[in-house]
Amino acid sequence: MQQPDAALTGTSGTMTPIDRNLADYARTALASDPARLAIEYGGHEYTWADVRQVAEQLRRALDDSGAGAWGAISFVARNRPSALAALAEMLAGARTVRMIYPFQSPSALAAAVARHDSPVLVMAEEDFTPEVDSVLKARRMAGIGLAEMGARFMPGHARAAVREAPATASVEILTSGTTGPPKQFAVPHGVFARFVEGQGQTLLTDPTRPPMLFSFPIGNISGMYMTCSSFLRGEPVILLDRFTLPAWLDYVRRYRPTTAGAPPAAVSMILDAGVPREDLASLDYFSTGAAPLDPTVQRRFQECYGIPVLLSYGATEFGGPVVAMTPALHAEWGESKFGSVGRAMPGVRLAVRDPETGAEVPAGETGLLEVVSPRLGPDWIRTSDLVSIDADGFMFCRGRNDGAIMRGGFKVLPEPIERALMLHPAIADAAVVAVPDARLSEVPGAVVQIKAGAARPSGAELADHLRRHVLATYLPAHWRFVDALPKNPSFKIDRPALKALFDQEPVEPLPTPAGLTAVAGSPLAVKRRTS
Repeated sequence: MQQPDAALTGTSGTMTPIDRNLADYARTALASDPARLAIEYGGHEYTWADVRQVAEQLRRALDDSGAGAWGAISFVARNRPSALAALAEMLAGARTVRMIYPFQSPSALAAAVARHDSPVLVMAEEDFTPEVDSVLKARRMAGIGLAEMGARFMPGHARAAVREAPATASVEILTSGTTGPPKQFAVPHGVFARFVEGQGQTLLTDPTRPPMLFSFPIGNISGMYMTCSSFLRGEPVILLDRFTLPAWLDYVRRYRPTTAGAPPAAVSMILDAGVPREDLASLDYFSTGAAPLDPTVQRRFQECYGIPVLLSYGATEFGGPVVAMTPALHAEWGESKFGSVGRAMPGVRLAVRDPETGAEVPAGETGLLEVVSPRLGPDWIRTSDLVSIDADGFMFCRGRNDGAIMRGGFKVLPEPIERALMLHPAIADAAVVAVPDARLSEVPGAVVQIKAGAARPSGAELADHLRRHVLATYLPAHWRFVDALPKNPSFKIDRPALKALFDQEPVEPLPTPAGLTAVAGSPLAVKRRTS
């Protein structure tokens, strides 16, 4: 069982990376100068004293709960200062943290709590609904609520039945949930300790060192990465409930950073909003990952603002990013590798295999990606991502093998249709999914978001546009027009929500499904082999 060392006395300021475990780093962060800024959120500033207050209250509650020193904690993490403070305390105690997706109905949230069956549940006070209360009573779980900057037992839920503690401390992180409900994937604490140390960090360094803008959900791999590479290093963060373009622009205008990043959807948002070139003049690079970026959008952004877009590729199942286009690579190769997500990071092994035979394909040919991520061990992780790797080692994402639409005897990939639709001057965003068909098994269905102020073309007009770019078998058989493509809190397209749009009669425009943000990507179908 992983156990922390003796408590640190702590220091203020940024920590010097040394060989320590994650609990050490979390304790050191919590021991930062209490007067220093820790979190800016919603126009309010919170110091490390405020953060420590939440941590100490949570620590006392955990000690009094009867759950045991190493008991796992289920955590519904909303992007709030109290949640960041609570997470730091859980990691300081070398606890296993089981992340639970916050954006679901009370009954679904209660079912997730029951499924994980931890001795303690920690989440915002308002999330303790009658449905959750019933589960806590039935399972004899303690419930600790987070308020503005405090933590306390919820009435009637102060004691827990002891469960067997996990053998190794981990964070059971949420996958993206693009093709179904988010799942837990256990990432050992040691992986996150190396993020604190900066090993394999793909976020671009900035000599001006402004606070980090934190907009990814705390409960997914990107949020944990940001927590480790900033907050647990004792550095201040600007925390957002979710990414919004006005908040991002305010950050860039206030701090004038030399580098900045955002979800891929933000690139189109910036272009569609007509953000003045001078507003982004401080940026030398713009980094993005977590989902594919349409090459036409990347090209428009770079031509409009003169700022290179640096792509990266990773996943929860890899323990974070494994491929990245760095400033040094871009400086050396420039436009010759446009659209590439870069080269493998140090220690990472990549293989591209024929989907049918499993044989490794020659350089430049497309196949299924397999990855060895040294953070998680020596096993190959097989994905459903179609990629090619050229002779110089640069990887290009080509789509998803399991997203193919089988139209009669023809295999249709959504990505070429989506890219072609994005060439239409009235389209802001587009996605294509398989729609069941009694005659052909499946046909493509296109969901289209029109640019603000643009006249909406008809499906027939868009089909005429597509005929100039794709094969006839790629033409969608169904169309839906929406105010915004349904995206989940990880800023990725919600595929089940897209498919659900075709279960109803077309209403134009259709609203974004409740609980989803209007801000793309694909999770991995993971299998392991040990060669």
